Formats: sequence, structure tokens, C-alpha cells
Amino acid sequence: MITVLIADDELPALDELAFLLGRDGRVGTIHRASSGSEALRILDHERVDALFLDIHMPGLSGLDIAHAVSRSAGSPVVVFVTADEDHAVKAFELAAVDYLLKPVRAERLATSVARVLETLAMAETAPPTLITVDLGGLKKMIRRDEVRYVQAQGDYARLHTDESSYLIRVPLADLEKQWAEAGFLRIHRSYLVSMSHISQAKLGAAHPTVVIDGAELPVSRRHLPALREKLESTRIRPSS
Repeated sequence: MITVLIADDELPALDELAFLLGRDGRVGTIHRASSGSEALRILDHERVDALFLDIHMPGLSGLDIAHAVSRSAGSPVVVFVTADEDHAVKAFELAAVDYLLKPVRAERLATSVARVLETLAMAETAPPTLITVDLGGLKKMIRRDEVRYVQAQGDYARLHTDESSYLIRVPLADLEKQWAEAGFLRIHRSYLVSMSHISQAKLGAAHPTVVIDGAELPVSRRHLPALREKLESTRIRPSS
């Protein structure tokens, strides 16, 4: 079952959509937000598969929310819900999978849920993300899952694989946001690591570190709590 977030500033419309979605056996947890800002706060703390967004809301509109989440990796699937068709073109420019007109009918909503599930299934079977790197003036494609860790070098980032390293013109802060859903975590102002490649964590030392492919990388005190939390659900156990 999927987890959804519905956002609408009109309480009756919010209640009706929650009721209809709750009757669909394919839908699990339903988060509710009565404003765009509340929706973003929920997204900061909850993993959501799909968004059902009213376009016309005071402050942050549904379009604003969709634009904000579209810049992150593994962003939720978006369905717009509105009383008019004026923004249909803009909605599909933001890669919405559907556009529902109010009042929402149960049969039509069921079709939207099916489209959400199809989109999520396609994402799971999508090919690995490829990255274009420069190698002596020649372009080469590498798979993101080959990257063990990333090192900041000014406005550039150096991608370290088991065979070599490659410099790309992308700030580490951007990769931190884009690659979070792929299992990468910031452990230091200069390092972003693939959690699946950590072989050892020495977090109780005066200078905490993690080991990846023999390289011992520093962990800053600022990022230590998040790293500990992530490691709790993996096979790696922090050393004292």
C-alpha cells in the first residue's frame, strides 16, 4: 500500500478526499495538510509516495509544492486536484501523473491511484542513474551505484569509485540533496558517503571516522547524530 499526503485549504474538500482515499485498499497512511507550508513540514519528516494537491491555496500553492519537491531525488508522485482546468498545462509541465477536477468522483480517483502505482512501479525498475564524467578530455558514463564516496573540492565534487576518481562540476551540497534517496549521507562538510559501502565506523573516538574501501574519512560532530541513526538499521555497528 502507498502512503499519501493530501493538501487543501478547504476543510470539506480535504475531508472528502481523505474519505475516498481511505476506502481504497491500495492506500495506506494518509497525511493531511490544510496549507502548503504545513504540507512541506510533513514532507520534511515523513516518507510519502504520492501527493494529492489542491492548486489554489493561500501562500504556497499546489504548484509551488510540486516545484519544490521536483528538485529532490526520489520525489513523490504528484496528482493535482482543482475546481478548474486553467493550470492543466503547467501541472503536466511539473510531471504530474494526473489532474482531478472537483468534485472528485470515486471512480475517477481510483484511476488516479492506479496511475500513481504504475508510476512508482516504473521507477523501481528504472535503469541505474548514469553520471557523465570527464576523463582526459573524453566523456565517460559511470553508474551512481559505483560511487563509494564524494569529496568536496570547491564548486566541484570528486567521485570516488573502486577503480578511480572523477571530478564533476556540481557542488557537494547539491549532490547531498539529489542523492539522499539513493543512500548517500553527508558526514562532514567535505564528504558525502554511500552508506552501503561503509565497512567500519569508529564513532566513539575523539575524532570519529568511517572506513570505505580502506579510506578513513572524518565525521564531524554536527553530522554524527544522523550517521548514528542511519547505522542503527544497517549491519555496521559503531566502534567504541
